[in-house]
Amino acid sequence: MMLKRFSKSSNLFVALILMGGPVASELPGETLKALLEPLIRNHRGEVSVMVQHPASGEEYSWQADTPRPAASLIKVATMVTAYQFADRDRLDLDQAVVLNDQDKVPGSGVLTENFTAGLQISVRDLIRLMIRYSDNTATNLVVDQIGLPSTTQAMDTIGLTNTRLHSKVHRGSESIAPERSQRFGLGSTTARETVALLKAVLNEEAAKAESCAAMIEHLMCCEDDTMLARKLPPSFKFAHKSGAISHSRCDAGIMMFKDGPVLICVLTTNNEDKSWTDDNEAQLLCAEIGRLVYDHFQTDSGDEGETQTEVLQRGAIGSSVEMLQRTLNSRLEPSPNLSVDGDFGPATEAAVKQFQFDAGVPVTGRVDRAFWARLGPVVPSVEVEKPDVVNGRVLPKAERDALKGLPFVTCPSWIICDGDTGRPLWQANANDARHTASTTKIMTAWLVLKAGEENPEIFGEQILFSRRADETPGSTSGLKEGESVSVKEALYGLLLPSGNDMSVALAEHFGKRFVMSEQLQNVDELDPVQAFVMAMNQEAKRLEMDSTTYTNPHGLSEKDHLSTAGDLAKLAFTALGNPMFADYVSTRERGVVVRGSSGYQRNVIWKNTNQLLAIQGYEGVKTGTTSKAGACLASVCFREDRKLLLVVLGSSSSSSRYTDSRNLYRWAWLNLTGFNDEMGDH
Repeated sequence: MMLKRFSKSSNLFVALILMGGPVASELPGETLKALLEPLIRNHRGEVSVMVQHPASGEEYSWQADTPRPAASLIKVATMVTAYQFADRDRLDLDQAVVLNDQDKVPGSGVLTENFTAGLQISVRDLIRLMIRYSDNTATNLVVDQIGLPSTTQAMDTIGLTNTRLHSKVHRGSESIAPERSQRFGLGSTTARETVALLKAVLNEEAAKAESCAAMIEHLMCCEDDTMLARKLPPSFKFAHKSGAISHSRCDAGIMMFKDGPVLICVLTTNNEDKSWTDDNEAQLLCAEIGRLVYDHFQTDSGDEGETQTEVLQRGAIGSSVEMLQRTLNSRLEPSPNLSVDGDFGPATEAAVKQFQFDAGVPVTGRVDRAFWARLGPVVPSVEVEKPDVVNGRVLPKAERDALKGLPFVTCPSWIICDGDTGRPLWQANANDARHTASTTKIMTAWLVLKAGEENPEIFGEQILFSRRADETPGSTSGLKEGESVSVKEALYGLLLPSGNDMSVALAEHFGKRFVMSEQLQNVDELDPVQAFVMAMNQEAKRLEMDSTTYTNPHGLSEKDHLSTAGDLAKLAFTALGNPMFADYVSTRERGVVVRGSSGYQRNVIWKNTNQLLAIQGYEGVKTGTTSKAGACLASVCFREDRKLLLVVLGSSSSSSRYTDSRNLYRWAWLNLTGFNDEMGDH
């Protein structure tokens, strides 16, 4: 077996046998060295690697004891700590945790963008989100349950002195190790320690046996296939976790081979290539290392590949599992109603066991050749018609495109108004209430500018950035907690880069000042952001924006935060009547000096997100994009002595909103010559 394994990886193996050279102890490591080190040495960055095959004792390392940034790989240590707490009855994994808006942080994951405040989710499911999707919000909620210092303490108890969680994700100001945070970011580890931690889980030494099994199942579900898993066969079982920040990419896990698992960790940092594209150099390096290690330990016989493709069991993922789930739903009575998600979890395993029990065969929960034979033909995802039916069918066509009529656009809702009068000219679904993303900031800016018309001194007031503002997710002005900037400059940070953080800073600064105190007895007790939102709704009512409700000052999607294209056009027309607003929204970039609380100064540049400003004839108003709102844009277009105001909501992509807008403008200009009162709303 050993001869078969290494003969395909290195001719050096055969040569050493013929010469009577060392084989058992030195050659395997040297073989991996010959495979991996050319890649490592050629990489434009710092690399640590550890590969270990416990069954044979084979091991390879490169700078494996050098501490490096762990990025989201540190979430493995956090998961281990949580399960240790559960084993000692200090944590109930089924306990429901309530998601609040202040818990949401940006970056990887699904909670922040897709779920509203008030959601209750178990600690167990938070751990799954933390590992499968690397969910940052879920990670912080898990850390809240165990306490920030606990991960470090847990790693100390098993001798991992470099594996450290320094802070919660995007909560660096709360770091328990400020110097290490400055050096490593969220967390740190070494390749050797990460392999040791994975080995402790594999050997059921890190926690109780059932806890370790659960942790491996979590790792099996990791969705990142851009690094070590990138070039592995789709059905190959690899329990792992990755991590990525701009200058560091890492991945580590357990590769499941017939001859025993292989533990692997690759850490990279100070990479010259900091891009976020699929061909990032560090990610490609991890992919090559992963494949070389796979080829090195995979046997020539093909048994391992056959095992992976033909035997499914709990923890398996992929299209074969989807076929299994669909077919079990069809065959079993009553149907188990499995989710066809390609994830072989407890429900799928229970259905497999039920089928085996009903068939009178050993109940193993494993799906092999014999199981597929008993199950019969699989149920396809979509029933496929016979070729003679398909080939004999004549498919109908819609009527040919008319030469006249509205242009074809991706946005479901839009309105074109006369830019001088605000009068609507043409529209489609302009009264449909929709999520409107950062076009919300038109109102945020308008309230401040309206106040400045009455009291210009407010533009010189200094806004001190709070932690709350700094931690606001989504698009950002880039200011940090403790830094300050004038109101005049803050409006650039709100409108050009569409800073969600700046909207909160402005709301905190002006909120209580803007609320009509005679209507509120407890105005002093109001949260300032809540007070600002109340003022936004009061102004919307004054402007007769009857279909508009605001719940925040930035536009991040919330259930009741809605407006219409018609209401936004009315607001934009009103705001454009203020020369300062018109100047702000047509500024393409703005440089400013911000000051820190300790006295330092730094330069910041803000660039307008509105790409139409790069084309002659276009000016403001505001972009906006979220997954629920789609891509939105309010803009103005000039030709000779006329101007038009346009709002598009829900375009299919960021680039589509500009194409939609330009096509609508072109169509409008061509039709203005024949415009009359009867054309009205089409």
